[in-house]
Amino acid sequence: MKKADVAEMFSRLREMNPHPTTELEYSTPFELLIAVALSAQSTDVGVNKATRKLFPVANTPAKLVKLGEEKLKKYISTIGLFNTKAKNVIALSRILIEQYDSQVPHNREALESLPGVGRKTANVVLNTAFGEPTLAVDTHIFRVANRTGLAPGANVRVVEDKLVKVIPAEFLHDAHHWLILHGRYVCKARKPDCPQCVINDLCRYKHKTQATEPK
Repeated sequence: MKKADVAEMFSRLREMNPHPTTELEYSTPFELLIAVALSAQSTDVGVNKATRKLFPVANTPAKLVKLGEEKLKKYISTIGLFNTKAKNVIALSRILIEQYDSQVPHNREALESLPGVGRKTANVVLNTAFGEPTLAVDTHIFRVANRTGLAPGANVRVVEDKLVKVIPAEFLHDAHHWLILHGRYVCKARKPDCPQCVINDLCRYKHKTQATEPK
């Protein structure tokens, strides 16, 4: 995609949604960290349903450690891989207490050292909680980047590195959210809604869907 087209693409996405944010529900960096960790291979809707019950009971490292792994599982049992996630959440809570004064570190290396926290989760926390211009490439962003020609790549890290290079600085902080929402609601996996897409004319996707003609 041409440099001018990239700028136009994000100008349009910004016009539609000037202040995008995550659909995960949270009120502190720690709650966001836990929500993102729980969201792996799960939907934001499913995670929100679980955390609406969990966070009023345990929303700090100390409270989660006190709650314990077995009781935590009851709150998140509707989420995929809940056994592993419960183990990781308790483990990372202990580490935050022991090494970081119960605070979420504002540091990629420290975040990625926590159990169950990979690059994507760290990017979300750095971007959404701390305002860093990072890009967490999930399946939606990976699809949009490849389909549109914005930043094609064979794996998420290649796509991430390309996105950081091609997206103008003024859009970089919010680009993560715009691309996720676009992939979730417009550029969908099975049937992208190309007729309603605001960047249809800029997109390089060869198999665009067409509007259904009225009978």
